[in-house]
Amino acid sequence: MSPAGFRGAKIALLEARLATETAAMVRRLGGVPVIAPALAEESLDADVEVAAFVDRLLADTEPIVVFLTGSAAARLFATAERLRRSADLIAGLRRAVIVARGPKPAGALSRGGVTASVAVAEPYTTADVIASLAALVVDRRSTTVVHYGERNLLLLEALVARGAIVSELMLYEWRLPADTAPLARAIDDLLIGAIPILAFTSQIQVRHLFDVAGPERRDRLVAVLNERVLVGAVGPTCAAAVRAAGIDSPIVPEHPKLAPMLNALALAHASRRRGDPTPT
Repeated sequence: MSPAGFRGAKIALLEARLATETAAMVRRLGGVPVIAPALAEESLDADVEVAAFVDRLLADTEPIVVFLTGSAAARLFATAERLRRSADLIAGLRRAVIVARGPKPAGALSRGGVTASVAVAEPYTTADVIASLAALVVDRRSTTVVHYGERNLLLLEALVARGAIVSELMLYEWRLPADTAPLARAIDDLLIGAIPILAFTSQIQVRHLFDVAGPERRDRLVAVLNERVLVGAVGPTCAAAVRAAGIDSPIVPEHPKLAPMLNALALAHASRRRGDPTPT
């Protein structure tokens, strides 16, 4: 084990979809993962909307499509296949200008046989998406935003302000898991000092953590997370949500990915053991 390893410390992981992979990374760094999902992706019945989207792609001149997440892109391909519209979807996407918010949507599109036209720069925030669209003429052009688990209002407002003809496609929603008992137990353990490290991998996890904690424990939880717990945030958008909740100094990796965040937390934990100032 490296000197920067977790040395047997428990790490609360709020990830659900990649929980197994995340836990394996923690174990490789010498930590004990505590899996406490704070998020569920619930598929929506969007057959009608997907069919209409495919029809628009085939009918519009140089449409623009913005993919905000790989999960939505994968769901889009799966829905089109079930509707027997896969060939139409691929043909439509190949004639469109495709903006992919980072490697996950770009990868999902590639697996479906489509190459993104515009890659959003790190750290893949909404501001970066808007910046990537600045070079495109969007006025009076059909522009579809394929959302993540909730509507990105800032992006929609920016597109409308530039005169785009905006459509939206939502294929899933972010909700609390059906079973919140593991998350509730993790909150209890954080409050009593049994878990010294907490990792956030999306902004919605922050909201759900405090929803489950409830108003009666919110202030205590904020105090504990500020005073005793190392808190990691996978990227700047997640970190902004953490700070907005009252947690002052999350550990944010240079690159907005899971492995760099866990490595940064391991280094911070090692610094804390030595009594060094905690890096941010």
